[in-house]
Amino acid sequence: MYKITISASSLKISELKIVLQEPIEVTLSKDIEEGIKKSAGVVSDVINSGKVVYGINTGFGHLANKRIETDDLALLQKSLVLSHAAGVGEPIEDGLTRLIMLLKIKGLSRGYSGVRLELVRCLADMLNAGVYPVIPRKGSVGASGDLAPLAHMTLVLMGEGFAHYKGQTLSGKEALKAAGLSPIELGPKEGLALLNGTQVSTSFALKGLFLAEDLFAAAIACGCLTIEGVSAARTIFDERIHQVRGQQGQIDAAAAYRRLLGPRSEIGDDHINCDRVQDPYCLRCQPQVMGACLTQIRNAAAVLEIEANAASDNPLVFTDNGDVISGGNFHAEPVAMAADNLALAFAEIGAISERRIATLVDPHMSRLPPFLVENAGVNSGFMIAHVTAAALASQNKTLSFPSCVDSLPTSANQEDQVSMAPNAGRRLWEMAENVKYILAIEYLAAVQGIEFKKGLKTTPALEKYHEALRKVVPNYDKDRFFAPDIETAANLIDKGIFADAVEGDLLPSWKQ
Repeated sequence: MYKITISASSLKISELKIVLQEPIEVTLSKDIEEGIKKSAGVVSDVINSGKVVYGINTGFGHLANKRIETDDLALLQKSLVLSHAAGVGEPIEDGLTRLIMLLKIKGLSRGYSGVRLELVRCLADMLNAGVYPVIPRKGSVGASGDLAPLAHMTLVLMGEGFAHYKGQTLSGKEALKAAGLSPIELGPKEGLALLNGTQVSTSFALKGLFLAEDLFAAAIACGCLTIEGVSAARTIFDERIHQVRGQQGQIDAAAAYRRLLGPRSEIGDDHINCDRVQDPYCLRCQPQVMGACLTQIRNAAAVLEIEANAASDNPLVFTDNGDVISGGNFHAEPVAMAADNLALAFAEIGAISERRIATLVDPHMSRLPPFLVENAGVNSGFMIAHVTAAALASQNKTLSFPSCVDSLPTSANQEDQVSMAPNAGRRLWEMAENVKYILAIEYLAAVQGIEFKKGLKTTPALEKYHEALRKVVPNYDKDRFFAPDIETAANLIDKGIFADAVEGDLLPSWKQ
C-alpha cells in the first residue's frame, strides 16, 4: 500500500497518479496540526463574539444574507450537505474517489478552512479504511466548488448516502460500521468547507492528463513505425532543425523520435536514394505537432499540480489576525482551461495519427499495396479500419470545443459565471478512448506496412513493438473479422506496451 504523508510540502504529480491506481495510506504530519487547530479556533471566536460571517452563521449562495441562530448551526451544516447531494449519473470509479478524498484532505490541512482537526482525521481514516463514497459523475458546474459531488462524499462522513467497501455497495452508516468507524457531526462551517473546493474538477482533469501522457508515448512509437512502414525520411528529426526554432516541446519530441528510429535501419538504408523529395506533413511535421501537444501536457500538469495542493474553499480563515474573508478560490477556471488545452492535445494526437493511417492505405502515398492487403478488390484490407479512425478523429474535434467558455447562471443569478471544469475534465476520458483506438489501428497498419518491405528490419527498439503485436495478431493476409484485431492492439496500449517509448523525464508524472 502506497503511503502518503500530508504535510506543509506539496503533493507531487507523480504521487497523484499512484493514488488513481492503488489504495493508499494517509498520515497527517504533526507540522500541520497547529495550523488546523488555530483556524478552527477563529471560527469558534466568531460564533462566541456574535459576529455575522458568511459561511459560519449565515445561509449560502443566494441566501447568504440570512443569519442563522447558534442553536441551528449544526442543523445548518447537515441540511447543506443533504440538499446539495443532488448529483446524477453513473458513479465514478474508486480510484478517482480516492484522489478526490486525498485532495480534500490536503486542502483542509492547509489551515485556512476553519475545520476541526478531528474532521480531517475522520476523512483520512475513511480513506485509509477503503470506504469510498458513491459519487455520481454529473452535477457540478465547477464554481462555488464541486458542490454536488463533494456533498455525496461528505454524506458518508455523516453516516448517510452510500459507499463502496470491499467490493460491496453499502449505506454510508453500514460502510463506516463495517470498517470500524463512526459518523461525525459537522461543526460550524465544516459542511461548507467540505463542499466548496475544486477537488472533483481537478481529479477529473488529472485523470485526463495521465491518459494523455500514456497516449503521447504510444503516438511517438506508432509514428515511428509508420515512418518505417512507408519508408519516410529520417532527416526531419535532425536536431539542428528543432534547435533553431527553439520550442522546447518540439526539441524534446524530436529527440524521442530519434531515440526510437536511431540513425539508420535496414528499411531506411534501402530507401536512401529513392526519388521522393518530401513526405506529407503527417510524417514530416510530427515533431512540430507532437511537440506542441507535449507543451500543452506540461502546462496542464503545472496548473493541476498547483490546484491539487490549493486551499480552494470559501470563506478562508486567516489566523494571523482572525480575518474570515469571502472570495472565489472555488472557481475552477484554471482547471477548466488546463483541461481544455489537454483536449486540444488529444484531438491533434488523434488527428495526425488518422492522417498517417490514410497515408499507409493509399498506394500513391505509401507505395504499398492498396489498403495494405494482397489481392485488393477481393480483399478490402484496412479500408474500413481507416474509416473507423476517421470517425473517431472527427468526434474528437467536436469534443475539443472549450468548456470554459460555456457558462450558465445558477443559484438565482448569485453564481452567474461558472467554469464547467468537471465537463472539461470528464470529456477527456472519452477523447482518450478515441485516440487509443486510432493509435491501435495505426499500430496494426504500420506493422502490416513494414512486413511488405522484403523482410527488411527496422530498428531494435521498433522491432520489439513489431514482435509484440505479432504474438497476438497475425499478419493480415486476407480479409477476416477486423474488430478483434483492433481490440487486441488497443489492449496492448492499455497494458503499457509503449511505456518505454519515451524517456522518463519527458512527461510530468513520469518523473521520479
